[in-house]
Amino acid sequence: MIELLTPTQLDEMRPAGRFVASVLTALSEAADVGVNLIDLDALAHEMIRKEGAESCYIDYHPSFGASPFGKVLCTSVNDAVLHGLPHKYKLRDGDLVSFDFAVSVNKWVCDSAVSVIVGTPREEDVRLIAQAQEALDAAIAVARPGNRIGDISAAIGAVGRKHGLKINTQFGGHGVGRTMHGDPHVPNDGKAGRGLPLKPGLVIAIEPWFLHTTDEIVMDDDGWTIRSADGSRGAHVEHTIAITDGDPIIMTARD
Repeated sequence: MIELLTPTQLDEMRPAGRFVASVLTALSEAADVGVNLIDLDALAHEMIRKEGAESCYIDYHPSFGASPFGKVLCTSVNDAVLHGLPHKYKLRDGDLVSFDFAVSVNKWVCDSAVSVIVGTPREEDVRLIAQAQEALDAAIAVARPGNRIGDISAAIGAVGRKHGLKINTQFGGHGVGRTMHGDPHVPNDGKAGRGLPLKPGLVIAIEPWFLHTTDEIVMDDDGWTIRSADGSRGAHVEHTIAITDGDPIIMTARD
């Protein structure tokens, strides 16, 4: 069921968005050469504890998951792009790492992701992150009443194709509210003018992710971490937004 939130409910959701943004900022600043992914998960876990929030990941066990996730943070490094399960890995110079994080604060959920480069950046990684961010910005720009989900999807796909990227639509954005994942599904490509009409009070997570040279993915033996099939690197960005009568509210803005 798709729930349209009232202005009061959207205000109640804002603390969750601010907290998610603060954790992603802290993680981006903490990510450095030699830092272990397990320690970054522990940092997020401690921030959750201090906030009195509730992780959406630790007990998460969807149909595609091999087991409950068991951590509070997704850490996807280099050719991993989604659902990276934190493990004993020390970040190296030049690594591209994506952090994906969702929590419930006062029973409202927000979800967001950011990609950063550790140490010395590779030019192609800088471009890929910028292209994913461009797609997210384009999608948010059309998230207005009178448009449809297909307009958001088409905006993401158009940016990807402009940069010569192939686009995978197996995993994409989704509704957010009392739970982390709900309707509607928001694919990362589609046809403008199609799909669910966008109405004030609709809250969705928009999450473009691109791989350098493929749209094919494979899953690690851990049953969670999704990688490119050809070993090329990936970038993933995401914001939770709310449709209003005018400009959308970016609940997880980090500015």
